[in-house]
Parts: sequence; C-alpha cells; structure tokens
Amino acid sequence: MLIPAIKFVVETLFNLFILSALLRFWMQVLRAPARNPIAQFTMALTDFAVKPLRRIVPGLFGLDLASLIVAWLAEFVLLVILLLLDDLPLAQYPAALTPVFLWAFVKLVRLSVYIVLGAVFIQAILSWVNPYHPVMPFFDALTRPFLKPFRKMVPLIGGVDITPILVLILGQLILMIPVTWLEEACRVTTLRMLAGY
Repeated sequence: MLIPAIKFVVETLFNLFILSALLRFWMQVLRAPARNPIAQFTMALTDFAVKPLRRIVPGLFGLDLASLIVAWLAEFVLLVILLLLDDLPLAQYPAALTPVFLWAFVKLVRLSVYIVLGAVFIQAILSWVNPYHPVMPFFDALTRPFLKPFRKMVPLIGGVDITPILVLILGQLILMIPVTWLEEACRVTTLRMLAGY
C-alpha cells in the first residue's frame, strides 16, 4: 500500500514540474505573452533549472532548448524512479536506460498534446464566457497555430466556430494511435531488457 502512495506523490510533483518546463518551451515557440499569472508561475517554478542550463545549451533557431532538455531529463528521472519503485533491476542492466530515454521523449510528446488540448478547451470556454479575460491572449497564442488550418477549411456554422472540436478530436486520435503505440513499444523494450532478454 505504501509504494502506490509514494508513486502517486512522486508522479504528481514531477508532472507539475515537467508540465511547467514543457509549457515554458511551447510558450516561447508560439510567442505566447508572458504577462499573465500562468506564464509567471511557469517561469518561477522552472527558473532554478532552466537558467543555469541556458549557459551551457544555447537556443537553436529561436527555440528554448534548455526548457525542453529540463523537461526531458525530469521525465527520464521520473521514469527511472518509477521503475526502481517497481523493483526492476536497472543497476544490473544499464543498457535499459536507452529505451527509457526514448520513452521519456514520447511521454513529452503526449504531454505536449495534452497542453494543446487543454489550451484549446480553455480558449473555447473563455471565448464564449469572457472573451476579454486577461489570459485570453495567452491561450489564443497557444492555440492559434492549431486552429488556423481548420478555420481556413471549415466555415462558421450558425455563427459558431466548431474548429476547437475538430482539434480536440484530432488530438485524441494522435494520443490513441501513434503516441500510445510508441509508448507501449518503449515500455515493452525496457521491460524485456530488464528481464535480461
């Protein structure tokens, strides 16, 4: 009973940090405004890890690689901790860390899709309830690149924009098919290597 409780606490704390670092990366990529409580919380939570890494890892093509690497390493550490809590012999098979590293990247892809889906959902609700809310420009910047292609193809239906629904459906399909398949492949490869195959 104690191990599931420890795993829950570890996953919750790590996922909060990982989501913040990943959101920080996407905020920079999508040029989301930083003058809002969500962006400021994200930066305050991740500054201690991202700022020192920026001295070593410069940006590339305008991308904040330090934030992405911090998220990736944190996801990797989380997976290693969870495997150790399951009593898997990582010390005996260090080569098994390679698929864990790939698994961590696939988990970041999953979290990125969740960030997009969450932002689209919140942006759609705000557009109906309070389109002038102070965080609206933040969510608009995060969702615009994903909604724009659909808005070019799908007209308003009775004055209602249904493109958020289409993005939510597409996001769920991406999570269900390629992302789940890749995650499972990485998990199975890791477990086989830890079993000594």
